[in-house]
Amino acid sequence: MSRIAEGGARTYNQIHLPRKYTGKRRVSIYWTWSYPWESSRDVAELDNRFSTMTEVRRVAWPQYETPEWSAAEFLQGIAGTLELFHVSTLDFQKLVGEITDHPVAVFQRIDQAGFKLPIGEAVLADTDTLMVFGLDHLVSEQDAAPEEIAAIREWLKREGTCLLLAPHHDVGFTTDMKQRQMEYRHHRDPLVPRQQRFGQYTRSLMKGLSVPVMNKYGLRPATVKGTNDLEPATAYRDLDKLGLLEGVTTFNFHPHLPHYEVTTDTSSIRVLARQPINLERPHPFVEEGNKEFNCFLWMPPAEERPGDILLADSTIFTTLFGVSDSLKIFWRNLATMRMG
Repeated sequence: MSRIAEGGARTYNQIHLPRKYTGKRRVSIYWTWSYPWESSRDVAELDNRFSTMTEVRRVAWPQYETPEWSAAEFLQGIAGTLELFHVSTLDFQKLVGEITDHPVAVFQRIDQAGFKLPIGEAVLADTDTLMVFGLDHLVSEQDAAPEEIAAIREWLKREGTCLLLAPHHDVGFTTDMKQRQMEYRHHRDPLVPRQQRFGQYTRSLMKGLSVPVMNKYGLRPATVKGTNDLEPATAYRDLDKLGLLEGVTTFNFHPHLPHYEVTTDTSSIRVLARQPINLERPHPFVEEGNKEFNCFLWMPPAEERPGDILLADSTIFTTLFGVSDSLKIFWRNLATMRMG
């Protein structure tokens, strides 16, 4: 059976229609990849590429062995996997749309047809929360231009704005092959190569905006035995002045999550939550004595920046590995956070 869109007809290949300000948040997602570059990668390359949909079907068999995922109805190459990411945010988009009465706008840095959309007035004018999903491979060289950084800096001067940066994992960044193998055996995902480095665009944004964070590793979170239910995160609720963690105990499972390392000793950024690590198999980060990794951070407004900056992985807003009530509460808190 073919998948049918809920709530109306799906549209494509048109210019975004601005959303009017109503006092409720207007949320936008910005995928940092070049869709053509990522989807055109040589599948003979072992590292730094997405899986093909055929590879996903083989590993996840029989999860995708129904007609709607067949070659007649769904892309089977790398493009199919990119579309899986788009499909996986639909629940988040639906919930936020119902709460805010605004559709969630979805942008791509370079889309399927090759149209490039740098972050600027066209993206920011009708956006209150901008979610930058950092799933561009480093080798694709997607750097934020000075004009984009300046535009975001100016936008963050507007009361009520929120920039959520979501660089994904950096697996196998070392030349040490033994360490790459250790990392691979730790996260246990056969679809992730020994080296898969994400987030050049978000890294360049963080540098340009003086966000003292680096996305490192791809860590398997601890789960309740025999399930994919996460062990509760360690939440620093006394620091959560926005109330984003109110009613939230866990996020959602993903086999390889980034540690958001704070790179300077500064009071400008606060770690709001840390996720316990699965300690069944060794990992360099664990061998350093760590049992948790930073998964949710906040930079409160500063003197010349009324807007908030958050850091959380993009997979928190997807449903590839399911969705919990706790996660939906987090989505709701984000959609209803104060406007000033």
